[in-house]
Amino acid sequence: MANYIAKHPGEKRYRFLFDRKYLYEGEEVTKEDLDALCPDGELQIQEAEGHSIWVNSKILERHGITDDTPDPVPGLSYYVRKDGHITGNVFEGSAEIPIVLDSAMDLTDEQIDAALQRWIDYSVSVGVGCVFDSGIPGYPEFHERVYKRLLDLDLQGKLPVYIDGCYVIAAHWEAEEGLRELKRFRQEYNSDHLKIHTMKIFMDGTQTIHTAAQVTPYQDTGTTGVTAFNKDELADLLFKLNEAGLDLHLHCGGEAASRVALDAVEMVKKELGDAYRVKVTCAHLITQHDADLDRFAKLGVFANYTPQWHADNPEPLMPLLGKERALKMYRCKTVWDTGALVTWSSDTIAFLDFTSWNPYLGMEVGMTRQNTKKTKNYAFKITPAVLAPLNERMNIEEMLLGYTINGAVQLGIEDRKGSIEAGKDADFLVFENDLLTAEHEGFSHNLPQDVYFCGKKVN
Repeated sequence: MANYIAKHPGEKRYRFLFDRKYLYEGEEVTKEDLDALCPDGELQIQEAEGHSIWVNSKILERHGITDDTPDPVPGLSYYVRKDGHITGNVFEGSAEIPIVLDSAMDLTDEQIDAALQRWIDYSVSVGVGCVFDSGIPGYPEFHERVYKRLLDLDLQGKLPVYIDGCYVIAAHWEAEEGLRELKRFRQEYNSDHLKIHTMKIFMDGTQTIHTAAQVTPYQDTGTTGVTAFNKDELADLLFKLNEAGLDLHLHCGGEAASRVALDAVEMVKKELGDAYRVKVTCAHLITQHDADLDRFAKLGVFANYTPQWHADNPEPLMPLLGKERALKMYRCKTVWDTGALVTWSSDTIAFLDFTSWNPYLGMEVGMTRQNTKKTKNYAFKITPAVLAPLNERMNIEEMLLGYTINGAVQLGIEDRKGSIEAGKDADFLVFENDLLTAEHEGFSHNLPQDVYFCGKKVN
């Protein structure tokens, strides 16, 4: 970093990407370290998992962050402190994203459109005709601006992808305003290929920095992490979403986050009975408690997994979670076999390119739980062994259903999307190879020969 800064003097902000796992045990990066590297400019390091950043004093000063600044969501999204002093390490979205994207509103419409077009072109090339946009925490102004551009593209006939959007809130004290804004979004951003009807909540974070909420405490710290809502607060929100005809999507990295969601749904369904209609989705589900695995099916909660993660090396998490729990991650097949509706997603930020957006990569790793030399992925992602449990590997039919009709049901658009039937939108792909008989290793190299969206060939 010092070499780069020396060779490129005078930049307003220097941005780097770094994986926390390369720090020595007990080692930390502080604003003082970064000030020494870059005393005259702004220096930001994005942690590779996307859940935290390191910044120098110049950036903290720009945002007015001091030792006395309250944390956006205490215990979940916060400014890391030592002996009461901010260190320059910032955890999770509501605290992190306003810094990462603090110049995003300076972008022109043309720049945003160009970035969106890159994504649209990629989506068409791999045959993605429908997505759920899971939102930007802590920055609703820019999130809305993106929706404005997407709406404009759709009204011009330039959006060959159906986008199901959301409004993001961080904690229960934002629920009332969030509901008002979500209702406004639903009304204002409503075109043929853009709909917004879902509240998004980051219920917790990630195991790596102890922000994923656990039922069983972390082995190394004895802490459990916290959730953005408790079950009573979430139940109160569910009643209001139900009345408004809105849905709920939850980031649930740890087992406590999904348990709170399941408990809240159980409470509300018990009171409302047949009048209950909220579609609730718990996403990622990195760790799940044994007692909750069959509750998704019983309560009608969608279990959404990110299958390209299902080959991750568990060893770095063993000191945090313990070996047994680290070897029981991503139990999607078990949940599928209970009769739950399981869906798949990519959940990625394009730090490098669109590689990890590839749905065929998700299908391959979902089937193999391993990255090999045949896998179309980054070279550093090769994994030496299949991730346990081995019986959590899916078959191709299950992967296809999770990416198509199950996803359509999750979004409430199964009358238009998700299967080839008379009266639907005629979104379909033509492949040279038979996906049902293709080799699992290397499946990620598949690409559609022809891509049809609403009956029109778009590639």
